Amino acid sequence: MTDDFAKMVKAMMEQGEVMAKAFSPAFDGVDVKGFEKLFPTMPRDMLEAWFGKTFNPEGLDARTRLLVTVAALTVLGAQADAQLRLTIRNALAAGATKREIAEVIWQMSMFGGLPAMQKALEIAQSVFAETEETKE
Repeated sequence: MTDDFAKMVKAMMEQGEVMAKAFSPAFDGVDVKGFEKLFPTMPRDMLEAWFGKTFNPEGLDARTRLLVTVAALTVLGAQADAQLRLTIRNALAAGATKREIAEVIWQMSMFGGLPAMQKALEIAQSVFAETEETKE
C-alpha cells in the first residue's frame, strides 16, 4: 500500500467515525421502518461532497458510488429496505437514471438471488412512483 493510498484510507476512516458520532444521537430509539423519513434526499452538491470525490478527486463520482451502494444493499436483501429506498432516491438526485438503477439491481440477482432482486425492484418501483419523472 502506498503512502498516499494509506493516507486516503485513514482520512476516510476518520471521516466515517466523525459522521457516525454525529448521527448516533439521532438513531437512538428510531423506528427502522421510518428511517428514510429522517433524511430527505440530499442536494446534488452535498451528495458529491459526501459520497463523491472528496477523498479521491480522480475517483468515483457520487452517482457511481450510490449505484455501487444500491448493488450492495440489493444483495443484503430484505434487511436493508429503508436504506435501499433512501439510496435509490439519492442516486436519482445524483443523476442516475431509473434504467441504470434497475440494471444494477438486476445484475445482483446472481449474487443475492432472485428473491433479493425482486424485492429490490419492488422498492425501486415504489421510489420511482414517489418521485417526479427523471431521466429515463
